[in-house]
Amino acid sequence: MTLDFSPIWISLKTAALATTIAFFLGAIAARTMFKYRGKVKGLIDGILTAPLVLPPTVVGFFLLLLLGKYGPIGKFLRLFDITVIFTWYAAVIAATVVAFPLMYKTALGAFQQIDTNLLASARTLGATEWQVFRRILLPLARPGLISGVLLAFARALGEFGATLMLAGSIPGKTQTVPIAIFFAAESGDMTEAMLWVSVMLVLSLSIVVGVNYWNDHRPHQRRAKQSKQGHLTLIDETLLPWDNPVAPLTWDSTRTNVLPSPIELIVDIQKKLPGFTLDVSFSSNQLPLGLLGGSGAGKSFILRCIAGLETPDEGCIILNGRVLFDSRRGINVPIRDRRVGFLFQNYALFPHLTVAQNIAFGLPKTLSPRAIRQRVEKQLLAVQLHGLGDRYPQELSGGQQQRVALARALASEPDILLLDEPFSALDTYLRDQLKKLLRLSLTHFPGATLFVSHNLEEAYRICPNLLILDEGEIIAQGPKQDIFDAPQYFRVAQLTGCKNFSRAVIQSENTITALDWGCTLRVNEPIPDGLAHVGIRAHHLIFTGLKEQQTRSPENIFPAWLTTISETQHRMTLYLKLNSSPSSPFDYHLQVEVFKDTWNRLQYLPQPWQIQLYPSRLLLLQNKNSSLSFEYHPSHLSTITKDD
Repeated sequence: MTLDFSPIWISLKTAALATTIAFFLGAIAARTMFKYRGKVKGLIDGILTAPLVLPPTVVGFFLLLLLGKYGPIGKFLRLFDITVIFTWYAAVIAATVVAFPLMYKTALGAFQQIDTNLLASARTLGATEWQVFRRILLPLARPGLISGVLLAFARALGEFGATLMLAGSIPGKTQTVPIAIFFAAESGDMTEAMLWVSVMLVLSLSIVVGVNYWNDHRPHQRRAKQSKQGHLTLIDETLLPWDNPVAPLTWDSTRTNVLPSPIELIVDIQKKLPGFTLDVSFSSNQLPLGLLGGSGAGKSFILRCIAGLETPDEGCIILNGRVLFDSRRGINVPIRDRRVGFLFQNYALFPHLTVAQNIAFGLPKTLSPRAIRQRVEKQLLAVQLHGLGDRYPQELSGGQQQRVALARALASEPDILLLDEPFSALDTYLRDQLKKLLRLSLTHFPGATLFVSHNLEEAYRICPNLLILDEGEIIAQGPKQDIFDAPQYFRVAQLTGCKNFSRAVIQSENTITALDWGCTLRVNEPIPDGLAHVGIRAHHLIFTGLKEQQTRSPENIFPAWLTTISETQHRMTLYLKLNSSPSSPFDYHLQVEVFKDTWNRLQYLPQPWQIQLYPSRLLLLQNKNSSLSFEYHPSHLSTITKDD
């Protein structure tokens, strides 16, 4: 008897069509569930993946109930004289239903592995949701999607139970290879059954080998292509001409969206967050504003609200007279239309795009290819990466990647630049060089700038004005020197680097007692009614025994004994106890920072040293948002803060 090979063709075309449908439906469902944060997410996910855990015959039974003669869908189709069951289309439907969960779960897992900052970055660069999905999410999820397609095809190719119940076993019409194997074995024809099993093995192994070969060789082909173009050799960061004058990032003089004058950002927002409520109100002009605070204070969240990546519960955000958000008027401008440049902490460069493609991502589509190339080259020159446009981000050093991210953020000529701890992932040398580049670039940037950091030195170097945040509340704002010289609250002094604190009580109009230092201090400034602490910065203490630090004023001079020391490259930190010698390495009152040449002279002076807490250097602090706690020791009271 001649063997009928139609099951092979039926299986292949059924699996191919079912996989195609499952791919589109699975990718869309995965994208929807990736974004969805509703309470019934678990229930929906369970329904979508049910065919994966249910026996195929159960799935086939439910499909039969729906599509059969008396099922709701079947009755509807009969109105148009359409019958689905026991047709090839029924085999496709059965294969699609059982293959869909594998495609959906694999695609969802691939989407969840993608850094969400990449998607946020694309949105801030003006991409629509469809463009984010097509240009970022799908390419980055490609390996997972390919695996999903492979699994879905294999599952559709091997489907038996649901297909048999819904489509039957009609030779030349619905009889697939798995069904042919079943009936051949049932009739005792083991030779024919083994033949069909061999066919299934060859098909499955061919698919797996082909996909693995493609995945393994595609990266090498891409790198080989780059090597031929002469763009593969990596450059050591130290060989770049950092010591030469850096050209500032420039803007096209023909830009049509000229910013109004004066530039002004107004933020007045509230948002309930885990642990505290963010409630801030401030404004900023063209001078860079530094947002300084501890981890979890709400700094980055403010930037994300301005960019539209997060939505406040209440309030408004206005940039140059344009309302970006207003809860009362129901205004919430989409991210892509806010014209913000966002520099993320982890750079958020698109790994599947070259450096040039990254920089060009947010440029207007109305520009000609030549204009785009010129603008990209101008940005590459400005950040000293000329000739590296064909590299991929993973082929660059951390400093180079950060410069690409800065060039990309500024290439689209945003109205505001948002910098979220841009130097935290860099070493000391690169951090210093990028600060220089950023400072110079910001002097030419015709827009507002917000710079988030928990590092006082970074914020102080780059921003003329500071805003200090603690647990979602602004506790100080103004010119940086004013905040540094005269912090009103303990927490402000702590966040701006002060290390020496003591509880304080008022003795008279111009004297206070520092309880934890065990001394009475004369002060020059008016004592606030709510005085809670006194502080002095570690580099403001004076050793009267040194000639260069001698003072004519006899006030607030006390004997001090050295408890222990620590050192950095250029400075020494001395831990001192006032009025009596220490009993242990932890028995100290004050930290003093001196240069090493000062230490070299100071260490040979007999102890106790005479140290002065100069009245004009004392910080008289109120107790708002204080995180200070105290532990009593037999010899003294030691101050402990949550940042130490």
